[in-house]
Amino acid sequence: MKTIRCAIYTRKSSDEGLEQSFNSLDAQREACAAYILSQASEGWSPVADTYDDGGLSGGTLERPALQRLLADVRAGKIDIIVVYKVDRLTRSLLDFAKLVEAFDAADTSFVSVTQSFNTTTSMGRLTLNMLLSFAQFEREVTAERIRDKIAASKARGMWMGGIPPLGYKPDGRSLAIVPEHASITKHIFQRYLELKNVRLLADDLITTGIRSPERATSTGKAIGGRTFSRGQLYLMLKCVTYTGQIGHKGTVYAGKHPAIIDRDTFAQVQTTLADNSNGTRSRSRASNPSLLAGKIVDQDSQPLIATHASKGATRYRYYVSHGLHHGTASSNIRLPAREIERLVIDRAGELFRDPLQLVASAWLDVAPDRISALHDRCAELTETRRNTKLLAGMITQVRIEEGQVVLSYDTLAIATALAATQHEDAPAEIIITLDARLTRSGRVLRLVHDGAPGDERSSVSLTKLLVQAHGWWSELRKGELDIKLLAAREGVTGSYLTRVVRLAFLSPALTQAILASRHPAGLDVRSLTLTGTVVASWSEQAGCRLNA
Repeated sequence: MKTIRCAIYTRKSSDEGLEQSFNSLDAQREACAAYILSQASEGWSPVADTYDDGGLSGGTLERPALQRLLADVRAGKIDIIVVYKVDRLTRSLLDFAKLVEAFDAADTSFVSVTQSFNTTTSMGRLTLNMLLSFAQFEREVTAERIRDKIAASKARGMWMGGIPPLGYKPDGRSLAIVPEHASITKHIFQRYLELKNVRLLADDLITTGIRSPERATSTGKAIGGRTFSRGQLYLMLKCVTYTGQIGHKGTVYAGKHPAIIDRDTFAQVQTTLADNSNGTRSRSRASNPSLLAGKIVDQDSQPLIATHASKGATRYRYYVSHGLHHGTASSNIRLPAREIERLVIDRAGELFRDPLQLVASAWLDVAPDRISALHDRCAELTETRRNTKLLAGMITQVRIEEGQVVLSYDTLAIATALAATQHEDAPAEIIITLDARLTRSGRVLRLVHDGAPGDERSSVSLTKLLVQAHGWWSELRKGELDIKLLAAREGVTGSYLTRVVRLAFLSPALTQAILASRHPAGLDVRSLTLTGTVVASWSEQAGCRLNA
């Protein structure tokens, strides 16, 4: 008889009574163990590991024991999950949908000891959804009471938690000024009034070496320690808390905390922001504008400047090191713009391939009746070619580092694109790190991302080049023509024909990658036909290491 591995999951919302020798978690586990024992004739057997979450709400999936359970489910270690009641697993319909998706992928089901459910049937799922609807209703009623309390407290000028604005630290139900951080905030407001442009302000802060100071949240999570993004600066410049007031849903109340910015300065900043927002801006005449201008930096936080060169009617765009652009190069990065833009935009599109994961990462609040619409909208945004400008607007920073590229995406822009709201403590950005390396091709440093497919047009050109290389090599093998005669017949130089014929001897791995359009983004016709570009070693070709 096949052994069916059963995991018992228990949860208690509060930590009250957990110190007792026999508590609620023990009672749940005992009931589940008895149920598994009653099914022993069917091959049910409990696993040795325990999964207990004490003092944790069912409104979130961020629970240590639940995360261990999900990891074991994905690893194929569990066949059935046994819970005392379904709401021990989750009280959220959205989270339930995510759990069911994970269970289905691993061919795992779950059983409620006190409620008869069979999640393998449509009727069982319908009944379960109905029960969870009531559980979510109870949770939403509780949330409404909490929101009403928060609104009443803020009307009295109290600070109700969350990450305090830069320059403050929590002080009970108020805020206290952190002098060294407050000086940065004052400088930002003053420089904005002088520059009157957030992009210029961000560049100015990078140039002067002013970064967001490292801080820790109440949960111990480290934040800051990076350059200021434009999104962060906009939020700071609009934050009414700096004037000694508390804002709540469009209404401003007198706060109990001291001000960092006087109200006259704050009013001038709001006027300038409004003027810039309402002002007309001439549209770029370029058919291919630089989408990452002002957003891409090197590992020293020095900006890469968008520039271009023209040859005939063709316009070649690049992002180059600030020093290289001005003739004072300490680094010599010169990236083809189209390659890095395609990489960043494609990765932005991939964010929307897993809507439920995106909701969790960006801390979005999505009503149950909008889940279907959310999936449809995410499916639209995965079509990167049609949504290039929209996806580019979500990017706050692209950092080119040694061996990797760090991408930052604005969670507020993501929420806006999905017509969703954010939790008030939501992170400002989603950070994604990609393994990539800079490799030289001719005079240009190219960014090679090994996991990315090659450009479609480049793939076609490379395939044609390989066909030509093998065709010419077949002609030469016959011995009827030498290189000079074959070059004359084909109307090319002997040097070019020699460089192309070499490609008939590329490693099988690299040849297959080109034919399958899985070659690195830095590989194109020009790089393969340059003199001295392709190394002879197949092992190095497999890693696509090109000579300088």
